[in-house]
Formats: sequence, C-alpha cells, structure tokens
Amino acid sequence: MSSLLKPFSVCESPCERRGRPSPAPHPQPPLQRLTAATALASLPAHQRSYAARRNLAAAAVGGRKITHPGKAILAGGIAGGIEICITFPTEYVKTQLQLDERANPPRYRGIGDCVKLTVQDHGLRGLYRGLSSLLYGSIPKSAVRFGTFEILSSPMRDATGRLDNTRSLLCGLGAGIAEAIVIVCPMETLKVKLIHDQCSLRPRYRGFFHGVSEIIREQGVRGTYQGLTATVLKQGTNQAIRFYVMNALRNWYKGDDPRKEMHPIVTAMFGATAGAASVFGNTPLDVVKTRMQGLEAHRYKNTVDCAFQILKCEGPQAFYKGTVPRLGRVCLDVAIVFVIYEEVVKLLNNVWITQ
Repeated sequence: MSSLLKPFSVCESPCERRGRPSPAPHPQPPLQRLTAATALASLPAHQRSYAARRNLAAAAVGGRKITHPGKAILAGGIAGGIEICITFPTEYVKTQLQLDERANPPRYRGIGDCVKLTVQDHGLRGLYRGLSSLLYGSIPKSAVRFGTFEILSSPMRDATGRLDNTRSLLCGLGAGIAEAIVIVCPMETLKVKLIHDQCSLRPRYRGFFHGVSEIIREQGVRGTYQGLTATVLKQGTNQAIRFYVMNALRNWYKGDDPRKEMHPIVTAMFGATAGAASVFGNTPLDVVKTRMQGLEAHRYKNTVDCAFQILKCEGPQAFYKGTVPRLGRVCLDVAIVFVIYEEVVKLLNNVWITQ
C-alpha cells in the first residue's frame, strides 16, 4: 500500500513502476479515488500549467466549463453584427407588412410584391433602409443577451455544467428582458420609424443620425422608448422560448456525455428550430410592438388598447401578419447567431484562459 502513495506521473501507474502489469480487469480502488487535481499535482510545474490550460479549454468546448461572461459578451456581439448584415432584408419586409394596415387599404399584396415595389421605388438599397439602426443595436443587443444568460445560468448549472430546461427558460426570460430595456426598445423604435418614414410621400429623415436627432428633439428620449411594455413582453418570451428549446435539444443530443461536441450544422438545425418555435409563440406580441413604435402610435392609448384595436378593426388573423417573412428571418437569425457564438467561444477558449 505504501508504494501506491509514492508520487508517479500521469503516464506511469504504480503497477507499471513495480514492473508488473495489473491482472485486474477493472481499475484498482485507489486509482479510482484519484482526482484530476492529484494527477495535476504530480506533474512538474511547467507541465502542470500546460495541462491545466488544456483541460480548461477542453472542458469549455465540451460543455463542462461555464462560459465566462466576458467571452459571452464578446462572442455575442460578433455574432449579432454578422447576423444582421445577412438577414436584414427579411426584417425590412416583415416590418413593412406589419405596418401595412388593412384599413388603408394595404399597399402590398404579399412578400414578393413588397420586395418588388421597394426595389422599383428605391433600388436594392431600399431593402436595407434602417439597417444602421439595427446594426448599431444588434452588436450590443446580442452581447447583453448572451452575457446576461451566462451570468444568470452560472449558479444554476450542475457540476458538469449542465443546465436543466426549466432553468434555461427562466434565464432566457431574464436575458430577453435585459436586452429589451437596455438596447432593443430604442433600437426597434428607431428602426420602425425609419422604415415607416420611407413609406411617406415626403420622407422626413435623411439618415440614421438625422432621424435620431429629430426624434429626440421633438419627443425627447422617451420618444425612443415607445412600446416598452410590448417590447419587454416580446423579447422576454422570445429568448425564453429560444433558450429553452435550444437547451432542451442540446441536452437531448449530448445525453449523458456533457463533453460531446456539437457540429456547427447540428447547432444550426437546433437554432433554426428554436427560432421557429419563438415565431409561432410570440408573433402577436411582435405585431403589437411594431404598431406601438410606428409613426401612427399616437392612435393607441397603450399596449392593451393597441391589441384591442387590431382585433376589432382587422380581425385575429392580423396578429400573424408578417409571420412568413419573420419565420424565414428568425430561423436564419437564430441559427447563424448560435453557430457563430459557439465557434467564437471555442476560439476564445484557446486564446483567453479564464477560471
């Protein structure tokens, strides 16, 4: 027994040092009780440092290491910026269809007609009107979302870094509320006003900064927070649904092996599924939010009155206006964001070692 207590390297067992291979088909009990810390402690200092860094990176990739909030913020910001540049035209079409009220009567007959008329009147650049407001906001929005999610979920994970589905829903809800208040509401208000302004015969805003300055000059900072209640409801339920579905699918895929890596294609498929679930779950809130942030928001007393007026004047189907373009945009959005986020985190784990 005393020989088992003598120091030995990771590559050399006590039995090997004595020159006799172990006949037992199963590991000896003393070896079973050795911890990772004991194994690392037996290494020379320079090897111990390297092994610790390598194990941290491997654990982070495999899901056992909780993502550092700083990494989550940086990776989320990068993912958000790339994603919005790819998917903005679908967001533009969705917003136009939601603003196109039946009582006007509607200007557009559908998605294709909206794209056709926009390109006809404003060229291809017309499909990117309002991009700047979302681009300036998407980077901090995704940063706040993933950073908040990691901060909230860290104390809720088990020893392997696994987060159960119910807690992922609560953390997603918290992340959605945080991003709604800090970033999304003013960003979405500016986006909707800029897009709505383009529909006018005489557009008032010459660009993003001019639009922002005019809105604040006329309405104050409160003018950028129209529809806050609807936005909080929309973003909170959005992220609650997305993180819940994504976490449930991830837990199902990894099973009992939290170190099992997910291929980017698998991550994209799970992300698209989570995005689709959020679209069908909260498009009515998205429609109300869009109306409350438009140039004609003064017609509604509050969020509840807006929902009532839509139901009364346009029928229940109006709550699902823009579902198809939003479905395409959100599925692509969530898939891209989760893939880029996961890949950037893996890269950061190799160059930014955290405890």
